[in-house]
Amino acid sequence: MYSKILLSVDLNEESSWVKALPTAVTLCHTFDASLHVVTVLPDYRMPLVGSYFPKDFAKKAHEAISEAQHRFIQEHVPDDIKVQSVIADGSPWEAIVKTAKKLEVDLIVMASHNKRKFADYVLGPNAEHVVHHSKVSVMIVR
Repeated sequence: MYSKILLSVDLNEESSWVKALPTAVTLCHTFDASLHVVTVLPDYRMPLVGSYFPKDFAKKAHEAISEAQHRFIQEHVPDDIKVQSVIADGSPWEAIVKTAKKLEVDLIVMASHNKRKFADYVLGPNAEHVVHHSKVSVMIVR
């Protein structure tokens, strides 16, 4: 039923993957699917925001996130699963939807939301946006 599964993780928030990862792993085993672990890095290059960071900040941030994500995969994803590490830029929900389309995944697996923050009240949770804007199935794990 599924051949490519995207798992969205925030490496700073265990709640973003502690329940969603085992679900994604089980689905990968069940359907012999590949797992695409996606971490979204905020876009620091926007003119208003970017002026406060050093010029090479985005590159260094990508390198650090990439290293952290590879460690995460080594520690938490079983060796028998074909896995790809993906770093995306931008707003979380938009980056997840765009990455899912680009990778042509069949299913997006993600946690419902982390802690309620002010941005969630203004914009709505990322999971809700992914569900409404994704062209593929989305499994929200609570």
